[in-house]
Amino acid sequence: MPELPEVETVRRGLLKIAIDRKITGIDVLYGKTITNDVEFFKQALIGQTIETVDRRGKYLLFRFSNQLTMVSHLRMEGKYFNLPENEEPRKHTHVVFHFDDQTKLCYNDTRKFGRMTLVKTGEEMQVAGLKTIGPEPTKSSLTIDYLTEIMSKSRREIKPFLLDQSKVAGLGNIYVDEVLWMSKINPLEPVNHLSLEQVINLRENIINELAIATKHRGTTVHSYTTAFGHAGEFQNHLHAYGNAGKPCERCGTTMLKIKVAQRGTTYCPHCQILGA
Repeated sequence: MPELPEVETVRRGLLKIAIDRKITGIDVLYGKTITNDVEFFKQALIGQTIETVDRRGKYLLFRFSNQLTMVSHLRMEGKYFNLPENEEPRKHTHVVFHFDDQTKLCYNDTRKFGRMTLVKTGEEMQVAGLKTIGPEPTKSSLTIDYLTEIMSKSRREIKPFLLDQSKVAGLGNIYVDEVLWMSKINPLEPVNHLSLEQVINLRENIINELAIATKHRGTTVHSYTTAFGHAGEFQNHLHAYGNAGKPCERCGTTMLKIKVAQRGTTYCPHCQILGA
């Protein structure tokens, strides 16, 4: 599933291929992608212009000229790309936005899990998933005070805690493994067992890792691509995720893979000692 760096990379691509384009028509080829009534969705947006695209956590927010916002969640395999008007959309394209400059924006989703929800601008935070979303992983939003307060009250293991979007927005399986390796924290460590020093170090690694991953246009493990069809580059810089059976870069110990919260989890048994 695309995580914050991948979704932010898609957003930046959309700013180049979709902004200031007027919608002249919409094809909905798989109705379940749209959570609204499909005809309402189409009629509300035809004739409107995409003014900008924002992001909150893993959600894209398309801002339209008539004060409507489309909340787009890519889920597992969703992606956007643009084509000339006369070119046939690729297989698994489910929604097509036709523009007045003879191009079209296509939404492609092999697994069909992605969803689009149209709401009045200002009401997007009432959409499921955004209602309870935690702070963005930035220095200004993800404060030490916030983390120490919520972590002191939780007995959950640290990995599922970080995967919970209501705690911190944007983290998924790949980057949780990475920041826990960088912070030398075992994925099974109870959250309220972490020291203040560990919390401070974890916060810094979360912020830095996601910023660096975004700079590298995200991580392509299976099928993620940017809005221009390019793969990400950060898979070449992963320390933990996908490295089970390989020597730890820090100490040389063989990296292990276990299941935590039903997710494959890679860690170093020497660097990331439980209860350390």
